[in-house]
Amino acid sequence: MGSGLLTPGHLIIVLVIALIVFGPKRLPELGRSLGSGIRDFKHAIDSDDDEPATIQKPTDEQHDVPARDAAGDVPKQEPAATTRP
Repeated sequence: MGSGLLTPGHLIIVLVIALIVFGPKRLPELGRSLGSGIRDFKHAIDSDDDEPATIQKPTDEQHDVPARDAAGDVPKQEPAATTRP
């Protein structure tokens, strides 16, 4: 038995099982989608190395939190005047 995890014998067994499970019509489609997923994953990893990671803290405007005064208290707001006809 070979010392590697994926020897040619293992690969043949995996391909035969995949052919039985997915069938000959879906196997090429499965291979294309798997290749596309791996390519997108590698591209995402490579593009992250070029850009520094930044963490943005949420602001009060993003969460509709009322503004606080210097003491940390929320100022009381009077209800808006409504006019009825």
